Amino acid sequence: MMYQISGHTRFGGLLGSPVSHSISPAMHNMAFRELGIDWVYLAFDVTPDRLRETLKVFRELNAFGFNVTMPDKQSVMEYLDGLSTAAQMIGAVNTVVNQDGRLIGHNTDGFGFSESVREKGFKLAGAEMTILGAGGAGRAAAVQAALCGVKKLHIANRRTRSWAAAEKLAEQICRMTDCEADLTDLDDGPALARQIEASTLLVNATPVGMASQSGRSPLPDTSPLREGLTVMDLIYEPARTRLLEDAGRAGCRTFNGMYMLLWQGAEAFRLWTGQEMPVEKIREQYFSR
Repeated sequence: MMYQISGHTRFGGLLGSPVSHSISPAMHNMAFRELGIDWVYLAFDVTPDRLRETLKVFRELNAFGFNVTMPDKQSVMEYLDGLSTAAQMIGAVNTVVNQDGRLIGHNTDGFGFSESVREKGFKLAGAEMTILGAGGAGRAAAVQAALCGVKKLHIANRRTRSWAAAEKLAEQICRMTDCEADLTDLDDGPALARQIEASTLLVNATPVGMASQSGRSPLPDTSPLREGLTVMDLIYEPARTRLLEDAGRAGCRTFNGMYMLLWQGAEAFRLWTGQEMPVEKIREQYFSR
């Protein structure tokens, strides 16, 4: 479909630094063209110290909204007029909607996680789950899992500076949802093994296994990997991490986090437009490999 900028075109985009590598502009602009929406999505390299002035311009120019990526996902919160429940619990924003001049922050990373799991045929409601890491992506997945009805959630994190935040996350999940959440030291192999053995879903939300750390696994011991366990690694570059290779050899069902990006974008699109993103066309164009 031919597309031209008009005098009525509204804009939005992605704020963060760096952002030039992002697939989001191509993904959203294709969706706008497919649905005949006269909007355009651009990438803006914005560091936290420039967020206040940038959001002022976005308000004044009536941007439809924007996505937020690192390092701005927490810093942006102080300049917004409201937050969704998920954004409050996660403590980070990745999507902002302009509601008649009021900027409302959401976090769709969790939705991306739950839809990716659903597509693979795993039912979160009533499940017992272990998640490795409680950073940004881990927090989003943990909160969404609790909101989707996970019965028991084991959070494993190293005793670093992030330990206190992980403790707060577990307490918050217990207080605000019906999920029973606990926290374990990721380096405590025996305790971690017991929790994985009791779980039906294991999620890696640490960076261990990324291309820069290829050949490494976040697990100190592979013995709890077994047939009947589903293993998701939020890393998608490389597509098959050491953890997924080990899990596959143990008979686990495995998948990576590629479609988490697709589904978080689809939910942001719905929040902005009120319409469903043509997900299958986007998937075929940008996620088939």
